[in-house]
Amino acid sequence: MIADKLARVHERIASACADAGRPVQSVTLLVVSKTFGPDAVRAAHSEGERRFGENYVQEGLEKILALPDLQGRIEWHLIGPLQSNKTRVVAERFDWVQTVDRLKLAERLAAQRPAGLPPLNVCLQVNISGEASKAGLTPREVAAVAHAVAALPGLALRGLMAIPEPAADFESQRRPHRALRELLEELRRDGLPLDTLSMGMSADLEAAIAEGATMVRIGSAIFGERPRPA
Repeated sequence: MIADKLARVHERIASACADAGRPVQSVTLLVVSKTFGPDAVRAAHSEGERRFGENYVQEGLEKILALPDLQGRIEWHLIGPLQSNKTRVVAERFDWVQTVDRLKLAERLAAQRPAGLPPLNVCLQVNISGEASKAGLTPREVAAVAHAVAALPGLALRGLMAIPEPAADFESQRRPHRALRELLEELRRDGLPLDTLSMGMSADLEAAIAEGATMVRIGSAIFGERPRPA
């Protein structure tokens, strides 16, 4: 079941890349495993997936500890909100944090990243649609925070991440993704060597790839609908 769904997702990515005139290797799949257990992660890993995204620190940590034989063979990404009191365990256990939305958070992660580990990869989360309910930097805040984060030891600023407001049609989906790409291009012109544009999910990955996404975050199209809380 997971194998078939993964194959369909990879077909969608390949088709979107072809439509955009991009090599399929330019887009990475991040498998979003939140609310699904270690067995689901193991099943996807057995199909060749190596990058997994978790929304909740504790849930992600439980899966990391439940899969000790896969340590070093899975790249763990935090893609949900991070509270300041949980930065230490994230700095110690995760490989990426895609939801840095303030300098103070980055400073804590930098100070708490163990010296024996490679730099923690981070993306700045941008509230690209300006939604009051969403976390993230405003586009105007991004440049100053990006330069400050890039200067921190123990971190590697890789790029930008966003969760745009849902839109019904393809062109409407493309607009916020285009805005995020343009913001990344501005930072590159300003001297930051960024390589990651994390945007696009199950419902809008084609629009994101059309606008330059380098990483798409896919969960429900792989694992099905998430279990409802009891």
